Amino acid sequence: MQTIDPLSILHQRVSEAITAAFPHLQEPAQPLLALSRNPKFGDYQSNAAMPLAKKLHQPPREVAQQIIEKLDVADFSHPPQIAGPGFINFTLRTDALADLLLRLDCDSLGLPRAGQPQRVVVDLSSVNVAKQMHVGHIRSTIIGDSLSNVLERLGHTVIRQNHLGDWGVPICMTLSTLMEQGADFDNLTMDQLSNAYRQATADGKPDRAGLAAVEKYDLGPKAEAELQAQVQGAEEVIAKAKETLLRLQSGDEVVVRHWHKLIDVTMDECERIYRRLHVNLTREHDAGESMYRDRLAPLVDRLLKEGKAEISQGAVIVPLDDVEQPFLIRKSDGGFLYATTDLAAIEYRVKDLQATRLIYVVDARQRLHFQQLFAAARKTGIIDDSIETVHVAFGSILGPDGKPLKTRSGENIKLADLLDEAVQRAARVVSEKNPDLDEQEKQKVAEAVGIGAIKYADLSQDVARDYTFTFERMLAFEGDTGPYLLNAYVRIRSIFRKAGIEPDAATTYPLLLREPQERALALAMLRYPAAVQSVADKLEPHHLCQFVYNLATAYASFYEHCPVLRAEDDETRRSRLRLCALTARLLADTFSLLGIPLIERM
Repeated sequence: MQTIDPLSILHQRVSEAITAAFPHLQEPAQPLLALSRNPKFGDYQSNAAMPLAKKLHQPPREVAQQIIEKLDVADFSHPPQIAGPGFINFTLRTDALADLLLRLDCDSLGLPRAGQPQRVVVDLSSVNVAKQMHVGHIRSTIIGDSLSNVLERLGHTVIRQNHLGDWGVPICMTLSTLMEQGADFDNLTMDQLSNAYRQATADGKPDRAGLAAVEKYDLGPKAEAELQAQVQGAEEVIAKAKETLLRLQSGDEVVVRHWHKLIDVTMDECERIYRRLHVNLTREHDAGESMYRDRLAPLVDRLLKEGKAEISQGAVIVPLDDVEQPFLIRKSDGGFLYATTDLAAIEYRVKDLQATRLIYVVDARQRLHFQQLFAAARKTGIIDDSIETVHVAFGSILGPDGKPLKTRSGENIKLADLLDEAVQRAARVVSEKNPDLDEQEKQKVAEAVGIGAIKYADLSQDVARDYTFTFERMLAFEGDTGPYLLNAYVRIRSIFRKAGIEPDAATTYPLLLREPQERALALAMLRYPAAVQSVADKLEPHHLCQFVYNLATAYASFYEHCPVLRAEDDETRRSRLRLCALTARLLADTFSLLGIPLIERM
């Protein structure tokens, strides 16, 4: 599909002009194009002449003139103008701008289809069985979902994988604790499960350091006996968990049934949160560690046999060329690790799922692990150069103190509690703004505003950076926030209700673009395909957020300066209704890709 983004068109044309004007350049020069900040300097501005002038030892304005002489933009731009020390300013012809906008106003909204569609696995969320989702899960979940939405929209086949922590000794510690308590598994709740997990974790943690201190400082037989009993008790908890794991591995009917119940209770709770977050994750996307349990031993044995892994001090490692530390895939006691499971998962995703691109949306603190994992997968031949592996490493959510967001007691904040508080705060804001809303409508609006505020605040950040979580800022109706964007959409819907027509009815209306604010809105809309493509290329949702904020800002200026329903004549009114309709479509489509719920009123 031919691009409809003026900036992309100009980028290509200016690049060609520079090459034609200066064919002797050893390296291609960049067009250095950007939107003009002031309409009096046109719509776009190129700064290419300045750095070129230094290389060529010529005055910048002369360089700019030579570029213009080779420029072919007459089909959509007025003659370029040289300004200041050598800027090249472009003002698009109104008819050409309207034509580009008409091409945007189609079913696809100008989004290109991938020339070579890929099968992409996106590893996201990765919750742990028996533990409630906490604030640390939100970034992987919503970033991964948004990236999946964008890739699907461009024609790729996306396979979401929720890599559950559902196997091993930690799970069996919880399972054996519940069995000892005589828990009613048929009526097990998430709170009971979480409490059992915490108890099992505490009971199974031997205080060896405390015992060593008692012995070192000779603190008396009573203290020593207490610490020895604690250590012995913890060792017994671990031993029982290992026994439960053996029963689970051997297919013990009761243990297997109870284990499935743990998973069901956990994932039922997770699914409620996913639905609330408007995230496309269901049980069909579950791909727990248990899926790979029968693959681990054969995988390690095969790699040893092929000489791609080796024994080191009783353990099995994969030596790596570009990473200093080797990749440990079997402990000296014969046990496997998360790393082994991850390696088996890569093999499954490439061979069974036929994926050609693997995207892992995981905390930046796991960067070394993924460097080792990807290197090991290539070193062992599990993947080759035809397979792309990407770790989308995201930063942490910080509290006002600059530390990872926690409760006052230092515990992880439950994600459900965080969402509840966001909605409660949003309800108060909504009540202040529109006290006439009935209770049911208020709750609906508060839910959308609260959830949308949290999601947008996260997705609008540079993925790799930490950010500070503050309800006050993210729930504001001014600035780069979810509520501000939702309000823009609500404002447009209100216009059409007053006009007595649906937005679809405006798709046949003419486009005039006479006022500067109309042109600015058109230019903002035309950035949509490039913004979506940028997210797909860079795997950074904030590019889409930048687009939609700029669109909403341009619309706010248009709304203020260009009356729609009270336009000076019917032709202008109809044109502005079409601009409103297309803006609403773009807002809605962007919200859909970001997973932000829409509302008609606020």
